[in-house]
Amino acid sequence: MRIRAIIVVAVAALLTAAPVRAQTYDPAYPICIQTYSHHGSAIVCRFTSLAQCAATASGRAAQCITNPYYGAARATAGPDVRRQRGAY
Repeated sequence: MRIRAIIVVAVAALLTAAPVRAQTYDPAYPICIQTYSHHGSAIVCRFTSLAQCAATASGRAAQCITNPYYGAARATAGPDVRRQRGAY
């Protein structure tokens, strides 16, 4: 009887779990656009400058935001040049 109860609880927990969404922010681009519609909002990170994003957002229900994950991508992009030179 206990096993049935455990199985029922486990199945109920699996069926009520919310689906996981993928990461919204692309760490390769510093600027994102957040668009709004009656279906909800969306964030797309595909801009290299704020002016480029502002031109796309012009006339739309949208705003440009900085990518909070861009700094981590830039820090791990490659080795530091100062470390390669060594002592003089």
